[in-house]
Amino acid sequence: MDAVSFGPFRLYSAQRLLKKGDDPVKLGARAFDILLALVERAGEVVAHKDLIAKVWPNVIVEEISLRVHVASLRKAIDGGQSGEHYITNVKGRGYCFSAPVSYERSTSDIKPPLDTPIYDLPQRLAHMRGRDDTVRLISEKLVTERFVTIVGHGGMGKTTVALSVAHALLTEFSGAVCFADLGTISDPRLLAGTVASAFGLPIQSEDPIPALVAHISGKRTLLVLDSSEHLIAQVAAMAQRLFEEAPSLHILATSRETLRAHGEHVYRLSPLESPPDRQDITADEALAFPAVQVFLERVAAGGMPIQLTDEDAPIVGSICRKLGGVALAIELAAGRVEAYGIRRTAELLDSQFSLLWPGRRTAPPIRSRTAAAAAIVSIRGRLHPRRRAEGCRNARSRGGQGP
Repeated sequence: MDAVSFGPFRLYSAQRLLKKGDDPVKLGARAFDILLALVERAGEVVAHKDLIAKVWPNVIVEEISLRVHVASLRKAIDGGQSGEHYITNVKGRGYCFSAPVSYERSTSDIKPPLDTPIYDLPQRLAHMRGRDDTVRLISEKLVTERFVTIVGHGGMGKTTVALSVAHALLTEFSGAVCFADLGTISDPRLLAGTVASAFGLPIQSEDPIPALVAHISGKRTLLVLDSSEHLIAQVAAMAQRLFEEAPSLHILATSRETLRAHGEHVYRLSPLESPPDRQDITADEALAFPAVQVFLERVAAGGMPIQLTDEDAPIVGSICRKLGGVALAIELAAGRVEAYGIRRTAELLDSQFSLLWPGRRTAPPIRSRTAAAAAIVSIRGRLHPRRRAEGCRNARSRGGQGP
């Protein structure tokens, strides 16, 4: 069979595409796998454990993850209070696809729309400043050279740039853009399986790479490997193998150091540009610099929007310079303006208590802690050179957590 029909929907498993009439339905990779598993056994009750084993092979997940993705799937396909309901929850047992289905053979090649992700792709992060040329240059290099690593210190905004590149290239790769977050992995043995899972592939062997290569064979695909530094040797080996065995695959990695793998081209991410050290700089002049723009945006996001004055412009410029144009460090400082004001925040940067500051609650925990720690050590080194070694030792002893 090429397609399964139910109600106004057609499900094309080979293309991993669901359409309602002529319009594609946006589904995450996990939600799509759940739908496929239920439709394959339409009319039967599929146990929770069987669905989890099918959708998350060789990965231990809580049942709540299944419920979350089923809820997302229902939201996408159910017709609301007065409409059709396709998935039934059989309490204590599992889920059942309860609508009648029919099977048909497609008469034409169905392809997802060019600008719709085939795989799970996080939303582009908002408020990226001063990186438009960077995104363009990386995109061009990635298309021509196939393998690019964005290298920069912690907190520089590598993930933000990588996601912007991924979204910018959706049309170029006909939606075949896959994002693998490696920051949550601590066991190198889970690396290849994590990448295969990001493509929605079941993990049926200890080496899922051949299945992954077969899956993308002949299809131009972009793979983003985010946060590679803590598994640098393993990521380098895997990326090189994929680069060599899958000639239609393009790889974009982010890391604090180069992978030093065959075929890799490095793009070193520079800090956000800050105003020059001038006491007569005006507010209008300062606002032309991305570091100042980020600072003011984060101040406003913290509930205290301010109108930059000519009097405060040199102070904000000084804050951004002291923080080296590091995006995360600027966010941390901006988060204290509500409590201390601009002038006192600038004074705190020169004190030993300057960085006892929390980051975003919604940031991924591991990445948030390690990036914040890196930013803190970097800033302490800039402001207090004699404390640099001590700060590094303390950050390591806390396992990447801030003070």
